[in-house]
Amino acid sequence: MILENIIGITAGILTSISMLPQLLKVIKEKTVEDLSLPMIIILITGLSLWVWYGIIKNELPITISNAFAVLVNLFLLSYYLRFKDK
Repeated sequence: MILENIIGITAGILTSISMLPQLLKVIKEKTVEDLSLPMIIILITGLSLWVWYGIIKNELPITISNAFAVLVNLFLLSYYLRFKDK
């Protein structure tokens, strides 16, 4: 059971932070030309569904890790919309 929890928490952390390097790059370079808007929207939708699933199943690690990932990707979306015409 402990190994199972460690694997789940590690997976949650890694997937939650996976888009941070991309977000930091966009903020630093102020360009989004290499990003796909449909990818961002699909990812936010999928992550939001995981949050909903985590709430329904009362699984706090799933809920928290995916909620953090939703926030990161919402910031990425906001920067995409801000820099798309530059």
